[in-house]
Amino acid sequence: MRTTPRTLNLGILAHVDAGKTSLTERLLYAAGVIDEIGSVDAGSTRTDTLDLERRRGITIKSAVANFPLGDGDAAVSVNLVDTPGHPDFIAEVERVLGVLDGAVLVVSAVEGVQPQTRLLMRTLKRLALPTLVFVNKADRRGADDQRVLAEIERKLRVPVLPMGRIASGLGTRAARAEAFAPDDPAFTRRLLDTLTLHDDALLQAYVADPRAATHARLRTALAAQTHAGRVHPVYVGSAITGTGIADLVDGIKDLLPAAPGDAQGPLSGRVFKVERGEGGEKIAYTRLFSGRLHAYERVLVAGAEAKVTDVAVFERGAVTRGTAARAGSIAMLRGLGSVRIGDVIGREPDGRAYGHVFAPPSLETAVVPADPADQGALHLALTQLAEQDPLIGLRQDAGGRELSVSLYGEVQKEVLAATLADEYGIAVSFRATTPICVERVSGTGAAYEVLDHDGNPFYATVGLRVEPGEDGGGVVFRREVELGSLPPAYMRAVEETVHTTLRQGLYGWRVPDCVVTMTHSGFCSIRSTAGEFRGLTPLVLMGALRRAGTVVHEPMHHFRLELPQEAYAPVSLALARRRAVPGPPVAHGDAYVVEGALPADQVHGLEQELPELTGGEGVLETAFDHHRPAATPRTRQRTDHNPLHREEYLLHVHRRV
Repeated sequence: MRTTPRTLNLGILAHVDAGKTSLTERLLYAAGVIDEIGSVDAGSTRTDTLDLERRRGITIKSAVANFPLGDGDAAVSVNLVDTPGHPDFIAEVERVLGVLDGAVLVVSAVEGVQPQTRLLMRTLKRLALPTLVFVNKADRRGADDQRVLAEIERKLRVPVLPMGRIASGLGTRAARAEAFAPDDPAFTRRLLDTLTLHDDALLQAYVADPRAATHARLRTALAAQTHAGRVHPVYVGSAITGTGIADLVDGIKDLLPAAPGDAQGPLSGRVFKVERGEGGEKIAYTRLFSGRLHAYERVLVAGAEAKVTDVAVFERGAVTRGTAARAGSIAMLRGLGSVRIGDVIGREPDGRAYGHVFAPPSLETAVVPADPADQGALHLALTQLAEQDPLIGLRQDAGGRELSVSLYGEVQKEVLAATLADEYGIAVSFRATTPICVERVSGTGAAYEVLDHDGNPFYATVGLRVEPGEDGGGVVFRREVELGSLPPAYMRAVEETVHTTLRQGLYGWRVPDCVVTMTHSGFCSIRSTAGEFRGLTPLVLMGALRRAGTVVHEPMHHFRLELPQEAYAPVSLALARRRAVPGPPVAHGDAYVVEGALPADQVHGLEQELPELTGGEGVLETAFDHHRPAATPRTRQRTDHNPLHREEYLLHVHRRV
């Protein structure tokens, strides 16, 4: 007996301008949820609710809508999540992926596979998230569904299965999509060839008796392999005209898995979005994986108890308040004043990975209010915006004079400025965008301070050694002192402070991938506290780090550039000016493909000049790849009082301790 109604949490993903939001509108209309299809150009879509989204015609924040499919036991309630397509807002997509049951990846029948399409499919494949592909815009001039299908197979490198074709009118408003019939021999052959690659039982049954490969059995096998992420059915049509949408809807209903979960089980959920209501209260968008949740119920939020004052769920395109949320649903929770994106509600969801699936931002900029009197209000506004997007990475220098934020790209600047002006009434400008570097430990260094010796003002003894660690290994803390030489609270204080201190190294950048070993310890049973160890540890650690030395590394993007062969000479000069490390050009017909590494802070500039250099035919794809030693070490303003300046540090820290 089913304990919860069948629910499918479905993400709509795409490169910008592939028609993702238009598809969302069409699906809501086809399900009878809305009476009229909204327009992206007119700013009337259901899911692009921000004024800024409607003005710019792009999705900036993820949005949820609900629609029903089917009847009776086959009925499915779909929570559809529309996500941004622009790469500058990839963090919004990242937060959604961990709460989805399936996805539709939208590809334009005109532009084909774009850089963001590749990035998204690689991520969907890595997460093994069941995914359908919809080739959209078959009604647009220049559309070519067969060319794009070949591109999907070649560039995305995933097993796909075309489920239909454009039968007539390709590239016009009269374009008509047609699903392959169950008795189509060519379709049945391709279906068999695709499925038997991963299904030995089906292959053996077919070899023994071809009649065993009935359409019903093949459809069941296709659903199972789609669930497992082994094959991706491809549909074709137009969100604007509606052709091909009915076939896509059937695929969503029949081939994507409903949300698992037991409404009678223990409460388990994950917050994937936080926004502010009209009264300034926090609203936490939460996917429930197990259990039920009612208003005024006390729950654990990131391990601390809190009371939910209101629960709302998505039903038939509307938000219903004052009801219970059940396993599988997406709920909007109010009353959780300290909630943050990523927080667990109840217990940790079983078998659900959550974390960074895309590279973090590699750029940053200082935000400057037009009126200096707005500095305090700007800090409050950016703090609230960081609740909605933690990767903003808000920083304030030690003197409180400058605020900085992290970026994926220049479009984020425009959106941030407009948001601050529209929602908070604060006009701002930005300083030049700079790369977010890291410092890597280059040698081994040690330092120690002994209680009551050599001017140590803290009632603590701490000795630390710093040395390089394995790439990607993070900061590793080890002990050479006896386990019982310090009370556990003091040992914990040292370890926690080591991690905090290494957020800013000798040049002010984060120090990753190193090993810190505690070599000396001591305390006074009467006067020592954990605070004494927290105060002393940064002095010792930075002394050891100075002896070890660090090298500043700048972020590098891997780039892939397609360009006409005659444009190679001017483009290669531009790459050299921008400190790129290109590989040799590879001929593809009358074009060249060049791959290599490019400093993160040079990507936007190359994008700006590429159209002129290539006659508008250059296509650039980039993604963060690694860090390399910077030719000139960059220094970052610190947000703390620098332990390297002992007297200044003690003036500000020792008094508090």
